[in-house]
Amino acid sequence: MRPWQDGEPDDLAVEALVSSATSAQLGTTYTREHRAISELCRRVRSVAELSSLLAVPLGVTRALVADMEADGLVRVYQPQLEAGPTGRGLLERVLSGLRRL
Repeated sequence: MRPWQDGEPDDLAVEALVSSATSAQLGTTYTREHRAISELCRRVRSVAELSSLLAVPLGVTRALVADMEADGLVRVYQPQLEAGPTGRGLLERVLSGLRRL
């Protein structure tokens, strides 16, 4: 049973940043997607970006990243959200970033 089967991948924010662990060693039991995530995350990437680059559903990407985090293959940096409504400035920066994609 995977530790995240009780819902943890859903707690992984789409904007969470993921990077490869410096000592990551992928064994032969890992899938092609695991290997691709490890390679892509040599540069810090968001969960949403990984999903897009891999052309797999967001839920699948969350599950793969959760597996890899549990195995110490990647590091996940969750956003620190402030309580209260989202400010206009933040929304404008997000929109600007999306336009640059």
